[in-house]
Amino acid sequence: MDYFLAVQAFNRIVETGSFVKAAAQLDVHPNVVTKLVQTLEAHLRVKLLNRSTRRVTLTSEGSVYYERMSRLLDQWIEVESEMVVSHSNPHGLIRVDMGTTIATHLVIPALPDFSRLYPNIQIEIGASDRTADLASESIDCVIRGGDLKDSSLIARRLGSVDFVTCATPSYLAAHEVLSHPAQLENGHTVVRYFFPASGKHNQIEFVREEEHVWLHGNYIVAVNDSNGYLAAGLAGLGVIHTLRFMVQRHIDAGELVPVLEDWSTRANTLSVVYMPNRHLSVRVRAFVDWLVELFAAHPNVLS
Repeated sequence: MDYFLAVQAFNRIVETGSFVKAAAQLDVHPNVVTKLVQTLEAHLRVKLLNRSTRRVTLTSEGSVYYERMSRLLDQWIEVESEMVVSHSNPHGLIRVDMGTTIATHLVIPALPDFSRLYPNIQIEIGASDRTADLASESIDCVIRGGDLKDSSLIARRLGSVDFVTCATPSYLAAHEVLSHPAQLENGHTVVRYFFPASGKHNQIEFVREEEHVWLHGNYIVAVNDSNGYLAAGLAGLGVIHTLRFMVQRHIDAGELVPVLEDWSTRANTLSVVYMPNRHLSVRVRAFVDWLVELFAAHPNVLS
């Protein structure tokens, strides 16, 4: 039995919930994965997985085995990697996930620098406004904003980003002077953002001294994509409230004008997140370290 491949197959089945998906990730036929798991169970003399036509679940013994072997497997893979290539020349594939805005405006424009440093690393970037599942999608790390809801994950802080409220000069010329957030509910329009997964509309927070305002705002257009949100604002469809790094160049060019500048919004903390049972490979560690340096040097990211 190829014990290494059998354990890999078992772990991939657990993480993807599918023999077929596990086989695709290992680049083997599904029948090979089935035989590997059967051989592993025979070797251990325990049943690791409960199989049905609809789902695959862990037995109690399988759960214990997965918890322990997943850590050992990651360390095993890294040792194998380090025997082949030195720390100074990491190679292989990294799968990362991040929001569309961060990918478009912060990470992707700087990737040529990373590629020059590490020419043998390939990066697959999932760029969307949905929340990815690290385990089931076999993602190495993600960039997330705000408080980390899953306490089982490990987060490394990248910095924080502040918000700005703005609109096009033509929009502002056609509407009354905007001096209080309440006017966004009556007299002005906003471009609304709603979350892709839930469809829930985002509330906007404004703070000035002791006054605290939460509102949705009157709207004509609502979108569930950050690039679409910016496009709607640039089209003059309403006031937008967004991350400053996303719109700073448009403000500098006079295409957008900040408003309500005496009101503030809590800055959003950004972190790079990965699973605790995944020992970071040399290539992923190199990418995470590069992200930390990239965000620390960016003029619109706060320390």
